[in-house]
Amino acid sequence: MLDKKPYGRRNFLQNAALFSAGLMTSLGTANLARASDESVDALVIGSGFGGAVAALRLGQAGIKTLLIERGRRWPITPQQNTFATFRQPDGRAAWLSPVTFFGDRIPIYTGVLETKIENGIAVLCGAGVGGGSLVYNGYTYQPPRELFYRVFPKDIDYDQMDRVYYPRVRSVLKPGVVPQDILASSYYLSSRLFLKQGADAGLPSRLLDLAVDWDVIRQEIQGTKVPSAIIGEHWYGINSGAKNSLDRNYLAQAEQTGNVEILPLHLATTISEVPGHGYRVSCNQINEYGEIVTSKTITCRYLFLAAGSMGTSALLVKAKATGTLPRLNNYIGLEWGNNGDALAGRSGLPKPTNPGQGGPGTSVIEYFDNPLGPIAIQLAPTWNAPDGFLRTVSFAIPSVKGKFNYDYTTGSVKLNWPDSGNGTGDPKVLQLTKFAFRLLDRKNAISSFQPQTDVALGSHSYQKNPVKSGAIFTLTAHPLGGAVLGKACDFYGRVSGYQRLYVVDSALIPGSTGCTNPSFTIAALAERCLERILAEDIK
Repeated sequence: MLDKKPYGRRNFLQNAALFSAGLMTSLGTANLARASDESVDALVIGSGFGGAVAALRLGQAGIKTLLIERGRRWPITPQQNTFATFRQPDGRAAWLSPVTFFGDRIPIYTGVLETKIENGIAVLCGAGVGGGSLVYNGYTYQPPRELFYRVFPKDIDYDQMDRVYYPRVRSVLKPGVVPQDILASSYYLSSRLFLKQGADAGLPSRLLDLAVDWDVIRQEIQGTKVPSAIIGEHWYGINSGAKNSLDRNYLAQAEQTGNVEILPLHLATTISEVPGHGYRVSCNQINEYGEIVTSKTITCRYLFLAAGSMGTSALLVKAKATGTLPRLNNYIGLEWGNNGDALAGRSGLPKPTNPGQGGPGTSVIEYFDNPLGPIAIQLAPTWNAPDGFLRTVSFAIPSVKGKFNYDYTTGSVKLNWPDSGNGTGDPKVLQLTKFAFRLLDRKNAISSFQPQTDVALGSHSYQKNPVKSGAIFTLTAHPLGGAVLGKACDFYGRVSGYQRLYVVDSALIPGSTGCTNPSFTIAALAERCLERILAEDIK
């Protein structure tokens, strides 16, 4: 039987770093099949929000398109056991790692969630057909105009985004707010308490759209579907099938055009120009245990990079450093941010709070007139949180930016984040987050209970007496930037210095989506890019 004794945080970091460093060496020892080559009109690397949009719109335009994805497919099974769970983690919980993010020892497997240990920050990335949509909470959150323009230049017309591209994404994802009968159930007590606490503090509090099937969640409550979302299972996938992940909408529709082929378990390694034709992508086809089965090269006329901020940036930074794409400009690898992510735990609340139930989420408190800076605070149901506790995740606009660098000694790309040195990350975001939670705590104090908030950027500890300064290490699940609009690319994702080379994912975004979850804006920008590219570039 697999030993699942939890590691400590330090053990996790050490093991993850060691495994990451040795991964390519171990993969290189697998028995290789003979390298193969193929040629396609359009190649998309990655199947997250940008890649899924690109695949669908290219397919609908009649363009023969190949999409490669490093992870495997994750179809919902009749037995409702597709994914690992927080309560019973196994290899499906992590991407080629001997431990989960939470430190549980597991077999090495091509699971859904990668933890990348970078310089100054840890980054969570989805892996699988559907990308980050497999592991996100489903929030479909549009930034208001003012905050949109705190991040993006005026060259991107918010009115057009609001009128055309956000609704276009909404029509495919079909998000909605939690129905009142579900909200009234005991499983969603934490949501009702959260909304009341925001209102009692005088802050705008409301339900948000989520890309979930609320009828399936209703079936979870009724006992006809396996309990998943209602008991706080979300990061590793939702076994009931409640999550409307991209493999069930954009990508499924793309394949239905007959023009799009998806190749799972294909990991892109290098990109280079083929003069007079387009681009060549080298990739490794791997098995479910990370061993290389075949090395391939794929040539294409049109190349769409959608491997996420971390993957797309790494490919471009490597190509610039090694000379395979020498005309890339000096903005490649810059303008990276963590979306102002902050995790906080609120304790000392009157019981019960049911803090581990009612997922994957429902609501937001918007403190946009915070004198220290705007912030949005969302409830984050956490399966093992103690009663009297609520976990939240919040988004601000980061005041610092990171950058990617190429290491010539290892042949790898590393993100460098300007951590303050004591594990608290962005000092401005930490300060404004604490200010917001002090207001919540003060306004919700009653005679017998004094709520206290432990703001911890990346901390997952639950302490009876919160340590207000106690951040363990910085963490983000929303990496943004590295090939930013208007700098590394034009305002439609065309990479500067090259024709028919495009970035259509979170790498386009300069570090923040204006105090919101990024997925909705990533997809809307991709829709905007593809509409222009198809109209002007593809003949």
